Amino acid sequence: MSDGLNPLREARVAELLSDFRTLQFYIAAVPTAPSNPDDYYTEGWAALRQCALDGQHILNCAADISIPCASGPGPDEQAKAELKQVLLDAYARRHEGQKIYLRQAAAQRWVGWRDSVMSGGGGQGMEGVDGQLRAELANITDEAIYAELQANDINLGRWVDEDPSLGEVQRWIRSRSRC
Repeated sequence: MSDGLNPLREARVAELLSDFRTLQFYIAAVPTAPSNPDDYYTEGWAALRQCALDGQHILNCAADISIPCASGPGPDEQAKAELKQVLLDAYARRHEGQKIYLRQAAAQRWVGWRDSVMSGGGGQGMEGVDGQLRAELANITDEAIYAELQANDINLGRWVDEDPSLGEVQRWIRSRSRC
């Protein structure tokens, strides 16, 4: 017997895909090459290029198109199984997109700090600026991103009852690293 939640699952998938699309728009808009060619191999610009590659990779990874087995008879149960599979895919893509977006933001801050240091401002010097970038990137963890996205979804009043666990998201990401 159907649980009647398929419309909620459909709406949740649509929300996640919309969030992912917005993240991809922002990721694609960030420059990856400095105006000064001497800066090309610096830490921040290397991070920005890696983020662009990661953003393209997550787009290029194919969805799991295998047909999941329904836990019960009938088309509603089959739709439920398929929606849960698509929900995991959309959730994990949004998670990975958020991670890339946050890494880009840290690298963009680094570009600003570096420009300030190079123009004679800023007291911490390039070692401090590079260290700050490394510290920010180290704080962008799957656990922090998962908790932040979950809290935002709850604050927005979104239906989160069947959202995948962090472990499921991490397994999905690992399985796509070979795409």
